[in-house]
Amino acid sequence: MSLLRIAIAQIDLAVGDRRSNYEKVERMLSSKWVESDIPTAVILPEIWDVGYVIEESHKYGDRDASQAAEFLGKLALKYSCWFTGGSVLALTDKGAVNRAMVIDPSGSYVASYDKIHLIPLMDEEKFLLPGEKGTLFNIGDIPAALAICYDLRFCELTRRYATEGAELQFFAAEWPVSRIDHWCTLLQARAIENMMFVAACNRVGTTSGTLFGGHSMVVDPWGEVLYQGGMTEDFAFIEIDTSKVKKARDFLRVFEMRRPEFY
Repeated sequence: MSLLRIAIAQIDLAVGDRRSNYEKVERMLSSKWVESDIPTAVILPEIWDVGYVIEESHKYGDRDASQAAEFLGKLALKYSCWFTGGSVLALTDKGAVNRAMVIDPSGSYVASYDKIHLIPLMDEEKFLLPGEKGTLFNIGDIPAALAICYDLRFCELTRRYATEGAELQFFAAEWPVSRIDHWCTLLQARAIENMMFVAACNRVGTTSGTLFGGHSMVVDPWGEVLYQGGMTEDFAFIEIDTSKVKKARDFLRVFEMRRPEFY
């Protein structure tokens, strides 16, 4: 299988209101869903469950992301889709983490990724624990990987995923409009330099005076933008063919020409 349909759910978030955010996701899928024979992977924004309330994780955190897993599991089963990215504020025995989730079409919670790179501008290191490993998983025969927001600035993570076989990387984000040009440029760069698909969902709306920039994107291995959202809520389906990844990598042979002993 090389065909996949990506569904981008670019939404605004009700800060601290899990029920409202759950209801918005449910309404959006109910009103926008179109059946397809092609497997579908849905992406939500970063901390879509409660918004950016990391300083109050004891109040708003989801123990082991269990509430989100149950909620998304029911939707995955109903629509026979994957949820691949879109993070939540999760509580572990050691503390709070920013956790992206993978839910398969049976409703099973099959993989997770805790944000490795915590951004100093948001004091994340004061309130969150950093993840300690990357996450690769398969959608059928398609090897895919997860990352969150600030991770985008670290090309080493995406390159590691690519050299380990990933053909598609998912990003969930709350990226501000003030740096949205960086977001768009870096997404294309990660796709081009690794000859892979990149699919990214960014939130819209305003929290505590910060305007979030939307511009969710799907980029192919040659850097072509297959979809780019605007600054308002949107739900879009984008079909990709991951056989393009092998063709690009066979043509340019970048990975076999690498000389990491000099880097």
